[in-house]
Amino acid sequence: MPLIVMCGLPASGKSRRSRELQQYFESKGKLVYVLSENKAIPKAGFCKNDYFIDSQKEKLVRSDLKSEVLRLLDKTCVVILDAGNYIKGYRYELFCATKAARSTLCCVFCGISKEQAWEFNIQRNDQETEQVAKLADASLKDNTNIPYTKDTFEGLCMRFEEPHSNCRWDNPLFVCFPQDKLDFDSIFAALFESKPLPPNQSTQNPPLSSTNYLFELDHLTQEIIRDILSARKVGILGPITVKQSQTQVDIVANVNAIQLNRLRRQFLNYSKLHQTTTGSLEKAPQLFVQFLNTNCKEL
Repeated sequence: MPLIVMCGLPASGKSRRSRELQQYFESKGKLVYVLSENKAIPKAGFCKNDYFIDSQKEKLVRSDLKSEVLRLLDKTCVVILDAGNYIKGYRYELFCATKAARSTLCCVFCGISKEQAWEFNIQRNDQETEQVAKLADASLKDNTNIPYTKDTFEGLCMRFEEPHSNCRWDNPLFVCFPQDKLDFDSIFAALFESKPLPPNQSTQNPPLSSTNYLFELDHLTQEIIRDILSARKVGILGPITVKQSQTQVDIVANVNAIQLNRLRRQFLNYSKLHQTTTGSLEKAPQLFVQFLNTNCKEL
């Protein structure tokens, strides 16, 4: 169910923290999936340093990781996204995905100075990784121990957009430095003891409707408006009975055709976003009459 988004400069310890979180949640009896950027890059057939200087390659792998996150989000497991996640817009997309899945999310920021991160980077030994890279199975490759080149490192640091707790897509935010110990209990509470954010219109799938729903609704509301105007022309000033509706239209006398058609367009725009089933057209006359009765009083 919950998603943990790792975030930090290159060589800041994200993979180490991901392993610590995996061990902690597994000790709590949780099923844990770690989605590692260091494994996704060679699996896609890219070299680590070449990958980070090509935006098209980055987009491809980021898209694959996001798709895998969406596939795994459910109520029985913990998903850890072990990647730089340095683009705040990408973190926002993950935030919206968790809302749509009615799940929870937290961001773990591996804080470190740029100078210390570079020192950690140049200490990496890629001999073991080179041996693993010779294996035929690409899923076994891991770029974790391959150091960044200076140009790649500087480019990633320059593009990094630091998370902030006042941004809802980075909240709750847990910051830990290399010498710190992760606050596992607080992370567990944020993921399993808090309510998921309610989904909103931007994170919901559009409702189902028949292919000619809007065309028929437009024609139906036009007929109702014509019936109302025709009744007013012959001097009927009281409530007007409308076909297919059990409620009469109680239009005030000073409402004209322009105002009625403006309300009709508002109703159509509202219906585009809130149609729920293919058979909702049967309820449309009743809903439109109620909409007119409510809004005409305010004109």
